[in-house]
Amino acid sequence: MADQLVLGDEEVTRWVRKSKTIRSVNRLPGDASTRRYYRIDAGRRSYVLMRMEPFSEQGENLPFLVVQKHLAASGVDVPEVLDVDPAKGFVLLEDLGDVTLLRHLQDVSSADVERHLYERVIDSLIHLQINASPKKKTRPQLEAFKLRFDQEKLMWEIGFTIDHFYKLYLKRQLRDSDLKLMQRGFGEICSFLAEQPTVLTHRDFHCRNIMVTPSEEPGQGDRLVMIDFQDARMGPAQYDLVSLLKDSYYQLEESQIQRLLSYYVVRWEALTGERLDQARFQYAFDMMSVQRNFKAIGSFASFLNRRGNATYLKYIGNTFENVRRTLLKYPKYAELREVLFHYYYF
Repeated sequence: MADQLVLGDEEVTRWVRKSKTIRSVNRLPGDASTRRYYRIDAGRRSYVLMRMEPFSEQGENLPFLVVQKHLAASGVDVPEVLDVDPAKGFVLLEDLGDVTLLRHLQDVSSADVERHLYERVIDSLIHLQINASPKKKTRPQLEAFKLRFDQEKLMWEIGFTIDHFYKLYLKRQLRDSDLKLMQRGFGEICSFLAEQPTVLTHRDFHCRNIMVTPSEEPGQGDRLVMIDFQDARMGPAQYDLVSLLKDSYYQLEESQIQRLLSYYVVRWEALTGERLDQARFQYAFDMMSVQRNFKAIGSFASFLNRRGNATYLKYIGNTFENVRRTLLKYPKYAELREVLFHYYYF
């Protein structure tokens, strides 16, 4: 097959040509990271090349590759890795298309269809939590198993948002008494979360990190494929569930969230035989929602502060609303809610 029009990065094109006949190489829109992506049209099949900083020292121990291999071995649907060039920072992946869960949700026709789709995603999340979490004498000692959302990590994320959102982006001067109030309120929340049982967490499990792609097996429907999992670590089961159901990019109705939480509990109990205290599970979900969404606000602001990327600022409003509505349920955190929004709104 003769090469046709070739677009994109010349170094990428030369590398791909070594082993594949190609029609084109086109740059794809990136994510919130510094990685770059290219679609390679090879005629009968297409591929996606992920380009990052060279990782010769890490090689096959690159976190993305290690976690991908572990998740795939655990039966989690993740993109297949086809080739790796550490010296160039190239990872060649199967092409999953362009339809994220977020885009797929645009075509949802009813709340019932929406719920059934989310139930499928929750099934895959529970599968990850049960089958990819460490088990004695049966799992490799991944670096992700040694990392955890402990009190220090959770509070570091709170400080990150205070610095990047309030101080650098909003340019607020926080009074010492208000800063102490924030630290005291979040300290109590993070202490509670750090005491929860842990599973392996994807760590960024939202609707833009789940690809919807046709299955090659007849009658199987669409695949729901997890991407961007390289920062996995141990944390509460509610961590990824909050990322999914209290998403900055797609707002579910509260009644829908409650139905999906109930579905999670029923499925978890059925698959593990473990009984969950639903009231405690709900409280942990709410506290995780406050911490996780507050941290996301810091991330959105940091993309502007560090890279000049203002794209994600538009999601801060939805995310802060997630925090506000959750804290409204708990009068003991009224002062925390008031001080957070005082510096946001004034």
